[in-house]
Amino acid sequence: MSSLPKIFVAGATGLLGGRIVRALLDQDAPVRALVRPGAGEERKRALTALRADGLELVEGDITDPAERLAEAVGDATTVISAVQGGPEVIVDGQANLVRAAEKAGAQRFIPSDFAVDVTKLDDGDNFMIDWRRQAAAASAGTRLEVVSVLNGAFYEVMTGFMGLIDWEQGTLSHWGDPDQPLDLTSVADTAAYTAAVALDPAATGTLRFAGEVLSMRQFHDAVQRGSGRTLRLRHLGTADDLRAEITRRAALTQNPFDYVALQYQWCMVSGKGKFDTLDNARYPQVTPQPLTDFVRAAAPAL
Repeated sequence: MSSLPKIFVAGATGLLGGRIVRALLDQDAPVRALVRPGAGEERKRALTALRADGLELVEGDITDPAERLAEAVGDATTVISAVQGGPEVIVDGQANLVRAAEKAGAQRFIPSDFAVDVTKLDDGDNFMIDWRRQAAAASAGTRLEVVSVLNGAFYEVMTGFMGLIDWEQGTLSHWGDPDQPLDLTSVADTAAYTAAVALDPAATGTLRFAGEVLSMRQFHDAVQRGSGRTLRLRHLGTADDLRAEITRRAALTQNPFDYVALQYQWCMVSGKGKFDTLDNARYPQVTPQPLTDFVRAAAPAL
């Protein structure tokens, strides 16, 4: 039987949550994962296969009544939230999960804060990060030790969702100063750092990690070297121009998801969400993957 504390993971069928579960199991930690009844069958099967490594699966949802959710948390000492969704999940659901963790007797809570430096942003800078700030406010006063893990931007998001790279046109586009440093980390390395924090009883407050700190000029070079492709670097405008473009698009739509990628970019290229310090050295057992290597491995699918 493992001497490590049991960890409860919500959002375990997601890309990050599943990696966190795997990273914890690799450290021989006992893990209990919450699986929603409507979760995708393929991802549920992937988790079910991990039962052989000691994973416990419980069915439920973070919006369940706190008493029922507390039963799911059981004897876990740390609760990790890797959920994604709207305010009903990020704000209300996470506040409910905190209450359930308290009822279950857990000691620590790691919220789904995985992003740029949320502590430096203001309301309106990024509506999805606003939800995370609201979740923190809703959970203020909890007896749990809340430990946040920040990772900057995922490699996967920067090379995909952001829409920066157009492989067909052979371009990599960016806003702002091409030499502004950016904090970037792969999903796998974010999971490894999260597992390390969860198993570190001395971890407190907000911890910041980055696989690499690169400017857009360096990001461009790393993507070219990793992919073996030549991409023309396109400058779209200043950070102020980007802010104006966000305002313009917001006036044209009722759906903020139409411009959220631009909001994330503004938080980065403006420097407002930049980490002042990194905590990588706290966990030397984690060796983050360079962006070039990530792109080289992912290139066929990009």
